[in-house]
Amino acid sequence: MSGRRLLVGGACALLLGGCATNGAVRKVETQVLVLRTEAARRDSAHAADIGAILRTQEAVMDSLRSVRESVRISKGELAEDLFNIQQQLLQIQELTGQSQRRLSELKVQLDTRGQQLQAPATPDSLLGDSLAPAPTPSADEMFQAARAMHLRGSLGTARAAFRDFLRAWPTSEQVPFALLSLGETFAVENPDSAAHYFREVTTRYASSERAPTAWYKIGQLAELRQDLEAARDAYQTVVRNYPRAPEANLARDRLSALRP
Repeated sequence: MSGRRLLVGGACALLLGGCATNGAVRKVETQVLVLRTEAARRDSAHAADIGAILRTQEAVMDSLRSVRESVRISKGELAEDLFNIQQQLLQIQELTGQSQRRLSELKVQLDTRGQQLQAPATPDSLLGDSLAPAPTPSADEMFQAARAMHLRGSLGTARAAFRDFLRAWPTSEQVPFALLSLGETFAVENPDSAAHYFREVTTRYASSERAPTAWYKIGQLAELRQDLEAARDAYQTVVRNYPRAPEANLARDRLSALRP
């Protein structure tokens, strides 16, 4: 009888132990499920944070690219503006030099005229200027007349006047300037002829103050025909051989703009 009680008691113990084990397993499974859900939620939130960071980074990179492009465009516009201003300064310098020379000429003419008025009258002078032969224009007068036509935009007339000056005064100190100006009259309609006269200045009058201007204009013509290597060579010649000339700064700017 006591044996049967022991068997029943053991069976009950086994049944209770099995029930306890199943409950623990379910509890563990529930905890694992909770942990997995929490991990998934955290992973989702982390992925969302990473996505937001990536989108912010892309927006920043787009902004940087936009700023770089704006800076590049601004630098190009500034370089062009500086180039135009420097060109205008060169023209002003030329005009200033011409005005000073013209004032000196007028002073000489006034002094000469004053001396003539102070001199005693002669019978020939009493006859009037109408019988006197027309005076031959000086080298400077011929050059200034041609230059005035050029500045007014009368290119054909100026071209003929410069050629007349070069034939009449081949040894004048204004010959380099006349050749340079003659080349300028061809710059738009016949760049090859313009380059021919500019190179004549650089070869025959390499030590004159017009030589760096001629080299710089040769570079400009090369740029217009898209010969960038020839343009760089011309600008480098200005910088190397005439570093103190006003055109040297212009040439440096163009070299920077043409840098490959």
